[in-house]
Formats: sequence, structure tokens, C-alpha cells
Amino acid sequence: MLPLDQRLATHRRVTTMTLMILGLLIFLGGHSVRIFAESWRQQQIANRGQSTWKLAYSVVALIGLAIAIYGYGQTRLDPINLWFPPMGLRHAVALLMLPAFIMLVAAYVPGNAIKAKLGHPMMLAVKIWAFAHLLVNGRLSDILFFAAFLVWAILAFKAAKQRSRQQPAAPQSTSLAATLATVAIGVVAYALFAFYLHPVIIGVPVFG
Repeated sequence: MLPLDQRLATHRRVTTMTLMILGLLIFLGGHSVRIFAESWRQQQIANRGQSTWKLAYSVVALIGLAIAIYGYGQTRLDPINLWFPPMGLRHAVALLMLPAFIMLVAAYVPGNAIKAKLGHPMMLAVKIWAFAHLLVNGRLSDILFFAAFLVWAILAFKAAKQRSRQQPAAPQSTSLAATLATVAIGVVAYALFAFYLHPVIIGVPVFG
């Protein structure tokens, strides 16, 4: 039998990993309704109303995200390392995250050509973010966390493209000003997060 301290450490690892996975299942599961149960979603909206659905959806998403982040943070206190990525990959991640931020902003700025061209820039941003972070994290919890988001983003993007083919949206006008503003805001948001917020919130410097 393992010593008590090793048994307690194993129990703590299992508990925190379970919390993280549970949170991911709740958060990504809620965001997967449109992928796997669009007709059920539409029925719920028809029966309960758009506002009630959005409220319930938001509450479930926030609860799941909070549990996932808490569990993920706890796993980093006692990590299980599967491999040790070379430091040079951090430069690749820093480069990949710049277009990810621009695509994220493009999902919200009206009339920009990036969204008109890509269709679903938010999901593409999540893809890049998750893939980039898989490159530089060798802990088991990191791999599970970012792989879950990557798989979800791939499936969500595919489902969204299929819906767009079935129900084509009317062409939207774009402007150079909106596109330039999207890029500028994305670059500023990237710099702010990379140089200031990432070290404070995540505890890991992007550069240096």
C-alpha cells in the first residue's frame, strides 16, 4: 500500500482533474447544443422564449467555466508532466495569438471584411488559441483542457458552416474603416494581454 501522503496526493490530483473535466463538460456541453441538438434548442426557445433560453444558457455556461477554471488552476499546483516542450515554441505561440485576437475582435465589429470572408472568426480564434497552447504545455491537465476546446471549435465550426450552407445569410456590406479598426483593436488587445494581463491573470509571462 502507498504511504498516506502519496495516497492523499493521488486523491487530490484525481479530485482536481475531475473538477476540471466536469466544468469542461458543462461549459462545452452547453455550447454544443447547436452542434448536436439544434432542433431541441429551437423547441426550447419556442416554448420558453428567447430571453429565458439565453438566461439559462448563460448561467450554465458561467457555472461550467468557473468550475473548469478552478479545477484547472488547482491541477497546476500538483501537475502531471507528460512532456517538456522546447522553449522555442513559445515564440510560435506568441505569433499565432496575434491573428487569433484579430479574429476574436472581428466576430464583434460590424461591417469588417474579415468576418465577411471567414464567416465564423470566433471559432477560428478558439482553434488557434487552443492549438497554440497545446504546443507549449506538456502537463496532462493542460493537454486535456486545450484539446477539449480545440475539438469543440472544430466541430462547432463545421456545424456552423453547414447551417450557413442550408440557410445562406444575406450579403453584408463591409468597409475599409471597419476592417482597419478590427485589426487595430485586435493588435492593441493582443499587446495589452501579452505584456500585462497574461502574467497577472495566468501567472506566466508571454515574453522573457
